[in-house]
Amino acid sequence: MDNPHKRASEAIVSKLIDIVRKKQTMFVMTLAGESGSGKSVTGQALVKAFAERGISAILIGLDNYFVLPPKANDAMRKKDPTWLGPHKEVDLKRLDRQLFEAVNGAKEFLSPHIDYDSGVETTVPIPIEEVKVIVVEGTYTSLLRHVDVRIFIDADYHDTLKYRIQRNRGNEVNDPFVEGILETEHKIIAGHKNLADIIITKTYDVVFVTD
Repeated sequence: MDNPHKRASEAIVSKLIDIVRKKQTMFVMTLAGESGSGKSVTGQALVKAFAERGISAILIGLDNYFVLPPKANDAMRKKDPTWLGPHKEVDLKRLDRQLFEAVNGAKEFLSPHIDYDSGVETTVPIPIEEVKVIVVEGTYTSLLRHVDVRIFIDADYHDTLKYRIQRNRGNEVNDPFVEGILETEHKIIAGHKNLADIIITKTYDVVFVTD
C-alpha cells in the first residue's frame, strides 16, 4: 500500500542528503501547510528517512510556540478577529532564537510543550550535540529566518477535510467558527507557497522549485 508521506519524504531526503552531510553546522528545514495537510506525519517521516541514512534528526512542532494555550487561544480568536495569524498568536521570535542557537552550537534545544487539555506548559530539554537536522512543522514556519530549506504542502482546507474528520480535535469539523478560521488561515498562508524551495502537491508528489 502506498504511503504518500513516506514517499514524499524519501524523495526529499534523497535529494538533500549530500547537502546535509556537507554542511558543517545544523541543517534546518521547515514544513508548512494548512490544517490537516499532514505536516506532523510528514515531519515524522522525514526524521525517519534521515535516520535510515545515518543522520540524526528531530521534529519540532510550532503548536507549542503559541502565545496562549489552545483553549485560551480559541477564546481570543473569538474576542479579537485580528489575533489570528503569525504576528500575534505565535511566538516566532522565540523559535527563531532557539534555531539560531542550535545552528551556532547549542548543546540542547529547550522545547516547550503545551498540554492540549490543561493548557499547562512544560519545558523539554532535547540534547542536540549529535543532531544534524531539525525539522520544524507548523502552519507559519515558512516565515522563520534561520532556515536552510522550506517545504510547503500545497493542499487547502477543502482538500484536507477527510484528515480533519479523522482527528476531529475539539469537534472542529462541525464548528462553523473553526471553518471560518480555516478560510482566513488559508488566505494568510496561500502566499507562503512562493517562499518554498520544495512543494508537496495535494497528491503528495514532490516539486523541487530550484531545479
